[in-house]
Amino acid sequence: MTVYLLDTDVFIRSKNQHYGFDICPGFWNWIDREHALGRVFSIEKVYSELLLGKDELSIWVKQRKGMFLKPDQPTTSSLRLLSNWAENRGYRRSAVTDFMKKADLYLVAQAHATRHTVVTYGNLLRSPEERSRFRTPARRWMWTGWLHTRCCAWKGRSLIFHDFF
Repeated sequence: MTVYLLDTDVFIRSKNQHYGFDICPGFWNWIDREHALGRVFSIEKVYSELLLGKDELSIWVKQRKGMFLKPDQPTTSSLRLLSNWAENRGYRRSAVTDFMKKADLYLVAQAHATRHTVVTYGNLLRSPEERSRFRTPARRWMWTGWLHTRCCAWKGRSLIFHDFF
């Protein structure tokens, strides 16, 4: 069974753009249902980022703390591996520091440790020489799968990449 880890931007953009709570409650019910079936999760760092919003989404998230995974020992090992990787890729120090403090590092480490698929709106890298910020393709090597939500619908017409290992 494929298990999906939702990035912060999936929650925020969904609420703000196409799936507002008042416009499309079915989307949020679907997340609840898929979580209950063990197919959709996120991580504790995403939970913390979402609580900063102090809005309808943060209230929804507070009621679903169990959906947000805490780092375990395998995730901690993957965090070390990913941190070492990030330090040695030629990115600017500011980009590495920024990457290390945000949920992305933990999300990728969780996906690596558990072989789950990350779901994100993550920006595409515009130039291979860009080294000022980590973006989705720079992180893909760690994921067992990657769903880019701009390119897919939630019910199966998805772009998934499985060639990272």
